[in-house]
Amino acid sequence: MEKINLLGSTIGELENLMLALGEPKYRGRQLFKWFYCLRQSDFKKMSDLPQRVQQKLAKGYIFIGLSVAKKSQSIDGTQKFLFTLHDGKYIETVLIPDKDKATVCVSSQIGCPLTCGFCATGQMGFMRNLTAGEIIGQLLYLRDLYGDNAFENIVFMGMGEPLLNHDNMIFSIRIISSEIGLSLSAKKITVSTIGIIPQIYKLADSGLKVNLAISLHAATDDKRLCLMPKIKAYPLRDLMEAAKYFARARKRRVTFEYILFDGFNDTIDDVKNLSNLIKGVPCKINLLAYNPIQGSPYRRPSEEKVNEFGKLLYPRVPAVTIRKSRGGDIEAACGQLAGKFVKYDKRSDK
Repeated sequence: MEKINLLGSTIGELENLMLALGEPKYRGRQLFKWFYCLRQSDFKKMSDLPQRVQQKLAKGYIFIGLSVAKKSQSIDGTQKFLFTLHDGKYIETVLIPDKDKATVCVSSQIGCPLTCGFCATGQMGFMRNLTAGEIIGQLLYLRDLYGDNAFENIVFMGMGEPLLNHDNMIFSIRIISSEIGLSLSAKKITVSTIGIIPQIYKLADSGLKVNLAISLHAATDDKRLCLMPKIKAYPLRDLMEAAKYFARARKRRVTFEYILFDGFNDTIDDVKNLSNLIKGVPCKINLLAYNPIQGSPYRRPSEEKVNEFGKLLYPRVPAVTIRKSRGGDIEAACGQLAGKFVKYDKRSDK
């Protein structure tokens, strides 16, 4: 009989497992701590578990993380990891250093169903959601590689739309933020979304103190639909109400991500529309020049144009940050994740 991989199991699931094995419930918490906090997967080395429990677990269960197919490093220190999953699919994860700290950009789906015209992941099509274990596995690998201080911040900005994999994302965040899990405060976690309105409300009501980043990229519905054709059900007016609700529930500003495309959304009219749109929303705006991908009709604006847009925008909005692209030389920058050397055959996914 094939052994069950417990990667991604929550405290509750491990407690139920122990009960099913005829053991006290609290053994599940001990097992959880060994897996995620102490990063120990060998049952024989779990010193506070009786030998009989170790033997029961070894008979039917394992705890195995992700394996890396390829690792790339940028001249700016950014690292990209291509992970192989159990079914032969691939995902990419990016580790971005910043002085003595680092941010990890995790994936939540294989591909993406939203088909945004400027994003390499969207061009892949959609394969499936990641499990909570596959999300957590990206982080455990980095900690095994670099230790407990491998990263200080986590952003769900990798491959996929995290709010379309809401439940597994939430399970993973609870493991990450547990004191006996990865023990990283939810305040250090940012969920980035195209603007799935019902799930923004759901996230706001979850009790998790995560941050929210909304990929805006245009200040009118018509322009947004050109960039992101699958968002018709989420008009900007309703999206701003959801953003206000989240900011009130979280007591923290929402971040609006705004990628600048040369000649498309970088005029003075765009400045005015954007500043009017976000009035009344506690927020800050991150500006980023477009990172070109093959087959996209959009162009990257000059650095001068990005800076000018920021200068025109700042007096009209609470806060503006101009983000610099990282990892562009290894295709690890925003919108470039796709695992290009991997060939998928959709016939095998049926």
